[in-house]
Amino acid sequence: MSTITITNLKTFAHHGVLPEETANGQYFYVSAVITCDFAKAAKNDDLTETIDYGTVCHFIDRFMKENTFKLIETVADRLSDEILKEFPRITEITLEVSKPDAPIGLPFENVSVKTTKKYHTVYLSIGSNLGDKKGYLDFAVHSLSSEKGTYVESVSSYKETAPVGYLDQPYFLNAAVAVRTILSPEALLDFVQKIETEAKREREIHWGPRTLDIDIIYYDDLIYQSPTLCIPHLRMHERNFVLSPLCEIAPNAVHPILNMNSRMLKDALHKQKLSELE
Repeated sequence: MSTITITNLKTFAHHGVLPEETANGQYFYVSAVITCDFAKAAKNDDLTETIDYGTVCHFIDRFMKENTFKLIETVADRLSDEILKEFPRITEITLEVSKPDAPIGLPFENVSVKTTKKYHTVYLSIGSNLGDKKGYLDFAVHSLSSEKGTYVESVSSYKETAPVGYLDQPYFLNAAVAVRTILSPEALLDFVQKIETEAKREREIHWGPRTLDIDIIYYDDLIYQSPTLCIPHLRMHERNFVLSPLCEIAPNAVHPILNMNSRMLKDALHKQKLSELE
């Protein structure tokens, strides 16, 4: 990977807390360090295989002029997201928004906010055991693809599996999905739960029947825990209906805690099941 640097793009905009800032406007300077793979573009001398930094500059200028925010923290956060959505060849961006005429009331040279955003590799487990099971899995994949800034990279075959935990229910259809996304873990959780709701998912019985279930299995190599989300998924290594599809699309993806890849986890689970039968 290589980088393209844009330094102090000057633009006039109306961001600020004070009424006179939004009314009168002032100059802002935007700098960006863009990470992308332009090896092929350099080899072929082909603009279509890299990032057109002129187009990026005009995009930044339009965003700064067409929006109004109180905080430059918000400007940097929203602008970096929109750049990643608009230019999917960019894998990571560090963006700095400077406000040299901020109304501080003391001598100063500049004030700025810097943020770094990037695309993340995520693996999801999807399942359904009510109604049109294949239709619900297709709906999940389509919905994931429809969100700008989220791209479905690969989907495993759909596999029929027996229920786990609550056994008095129909067989499931399960799959694994590899996704590239700019969403944070919690934002991704909100997004997949929205998809479940649109599929009329109801949570009446723990581990019970459902039209659609979407679980976040891995998010890069992140280890994350909150009241609503645990990554990696706490029981993924105990579930063949997760591991078998995952082995199709990501056999070498490594569990960041157990330090075992998908194939190793599946083999370990198989050996455990065999020992339980002896």
